[in-house]
Amino acid sequence: MGTDTVPSSTDPSTGVASRDVAIDAATGLAVRLYLPSLGDANCTDGAAANFEKLPLVVFYHGGAFVIESAFSPTYHRYLNALVSRARVLAVSVDYRLAPEHRLPSAYDDAWAALRWALANARPSGADPWLSKHADVARLFLAGDSAGGNIAHNMAMRAGRDGLDGIMIRGIAMLDPYFWGKRPVPSRERNWSFVCAGRYGIDDPVINPVAMPPEEWRRGLAGERVLVTVAGMDMLAARGRAYVHALRASGWRGDAELYKTPGEYHVYFLDKPGSEKAVKEMEVVVNFIHGGRLSSKDSRMDA
Repeated sequence: MGTDTVPSSTDPSTGVASRDVAIDAATGLAVRLYLPSLGDANCTDGAAANFEKLPLVVFYHGGAFVIESAFSPTYHRYLNALVSRARVLAVSVDYRLAPEHRLPSAYDDAWAALRWALANARPSGADPWLSKHADVARLFLAGDSAGGNIAHNMAMRAGRDGLDGIMIRGIAMLDPYFWGKRPVPSRERNWSFVCAGRYGIDDPVINPVAMPPEEWRRGLAGERVLVTVAGMDMLAARGRAYVHALRASGWRGDAELYKTPGEYHVYFLDKPGSEKAVKEMEVVVNFIHGGRLSSKDSRMDA
């Protein structure tokens, strides 16, 4: 299934620069890097003098594990806006898709890209943007829909396998794709399709709520979690249940829920200039920079 793509570029409206890096020729794993305007720091030859350190956001796109790309116009536009507003260095991951590459291929690619980004963020790293500008002490994982699912599963793997001492500061899951018991039949068929039956509908990779409290406490790396849901999205209840289960587990970190009433799944990608989408972008930016939701915004029953 084809997805339109756009080349990396310097965005004329924000000044955000982007460029593509192939990580693994055998699997096709690649990323698109985004760097906000830093004067001549957007040079790709590593000669720039500006060494400003920025939060590092590793982003996973949505698409139900079967469509979309880090290089699509939709995600290129969203990442340009996020990087400009939050002043972060972003790594947008182009992972393999079903049905040609069923799960866990996407998870494997997501982990490999995260490890690659952190290795290159060392002072001796080969990538000039990451080595000069990525602050691994401010590492965030983020994604929408299936990408939110991936961000969760990468945090679980980091809790199990570690990231060479690097801590995840936050995980932002935007309208995340989770499921579970008594699913809508079409969703159950879709999940079976993307994973070829490898994971059941209540496997923790798709239904984290099924995990016992000790798995949350032991497994989920990170200090803070933000989950956003849309009021008209059939997946919203799963996002709310995720935050409730995480809070109830005794997990050491802080979990917040932000709900946008009257909107559909990942509406902010289709109409980024709308008042609600702008507000949700502000919530994500605020989360990255350590802010908290108001008590009204974070109500579980909002």
